[in-house]
Amino acid sequence: MKPSLSILAICAALHAVPAAATSFEFVPAPQTDLNRMYRVDKVTGEVTSCQYGLQESAGGIGQTVCFGAGEGAGPQTPSEYGLVASRHTREAGVFRVNYRTGEMSICFVLVKKEQVVCTQQGKPGADGASDAPLTGPAPGRAGASATPTQGGRP
Repeated sequence: MKPSLSILAICAALHAVPAAATSFEFVPAPQTDLNRMYRVDKVTGEVTSCQYGLQESAGGIGQTVCFGAGEGAGPQTPSEYGLVASRHTREAGVFRVNYRTGEMSICFVLVKKEQVVCTQQGKPGADGASDAPLTGPAPGRAGASATPTQGGRP
């Protein structure tokens, strides 16, 4: 019976290997004229990004330009993270979501610093309270929006 236990242990170990291979999720930036892809570590929440860059020397085919994790984009509390792109065609960032807690942050590339940065994770409370100041014209809105008005409405 001992040989069969060894075989079961080997099979269990081999079954666990694919789980390690699926520890990242990839999402393109929603901006339609940007060839940027974001990557999140599904356990740690660390976000990085890469995009295509022209290579002007030696007539090359180009290069992959990658941006490491900067402020707020590094490892978070271990959980179950994912990336969600908005449908806003001029948005270069993506949302990092924590599927276990419901928290979200916005991540984007600061090209001048050559790194991905993310806002602090936020989650609306059950009482509607949030850490963001309620200074905007609408309740729950944190101020003026960077998104232009839609459909001709002011």
